[in-house]
Amino acid sequence: MARAQFQKGQKVWVECVGAWAFIEQVQPVWAKGFDEPVRVTYDVGLGREFTANELMLAADDPASSDSLGNWRLLRAHNKWQLAEDCLHHPYPGTYPVVVTDTADWGGWRVPGAEYDRTPDRIEYQARLIAASPALLKLAEGLIDLVAEAPDDAPPAMLQLARQARETLQSVNQVLTAAPEKLPSSAAAA
Repeated sequence: MARAQFQKGQKVWVECVGAWAFIEQVQPVWAKGFDEPVRVTYDVGLGREFTANELMLAADDPASSDSLGNWRLLRAHNKWQLAEDCLHHPYPGTYPVVVTDTADWGGWRVPGAEYDRTPDRIEYQARLIAASPALLKLAEGLIDLVAEAPDDAPPAMLQLARQARETLQSVNQVLTAAPEKLPSSAAAA
């Protein structure tokens, strides 16, 4: 027997299309002699019906609750070029490495050829990535501040808080498979 795994109006990711959509209709297929539908499909307004295994939900990423730690920018020795060969770099003979682990390894690095092509751009990206945990806390603080008194917040701050929430959702949410069954209304209340 089949049970509905999504409900009308729910936002889902349609994997085979690569787009977000909303469930417009839940379409159970009944067969004579059965108490429950034998199959359930979903109309999301994309021209055909989809099964639950073609749809995914956005869920909070469990890793988003972990502490990000102390991200920092280090300089690594460029073993492919001598300092004299790359005097056009901001720091000749080195390249930036963003370390995201307590040990001085693990994190973000850039290929030498890409760094050599646009070193100033890569230096900026490295500083931005290293500042990401602080920017994340700043965005979360803005959202919390506006949520405490949304009626008192100026319109510009409300707009910034909305943008921060949307940006953080794209960071903190991952796609997950459909639940085995919909939660009951009693459990949701």
